[in-house]
Amino acid sequence: MDFNQYQKEALKTDSFGGKGEITSMAFISKLLGLVGESGEVAEKFKKIYRNNDGKMSPEEKELITKELGDVLWYLSVISNYLDVPFQEIAEKNIAKLKDRLERDVIKSAGDTR
Repeated sequence: MDFNQYQKEALKTDSFGGKGEITSMAFISKLLGLVGESGEVAEKFKKIYRNNDGKMSPEEKELITKELGDVLWYLSVISNYLDVPFQEIAEKNIAKLKDRLERDVIKSAGDTR
């Protein structure tokens, strides 16, 4: 499955139908959902470090995998609200990272390095 196919399938489960302006409740709910799901990923890792000295069980790995899937869903749906194909976002991100690697600025600070 490519990113655009994933986006198409994900949109079938958006209760707002994958449409709305960035000021709409539909979009705001996706933005808040992305923040919430990202926080859940971080929270699970925090507990692994706090409770297990950083050792992850297979069950914890499975839970994190599911949360990462939720993050992926929100990213794909948000990109649709912005009218940007999800594949394009993935391709531009890899191109940006490759460029930084080639220029040896992958570890530098700043968005426009």
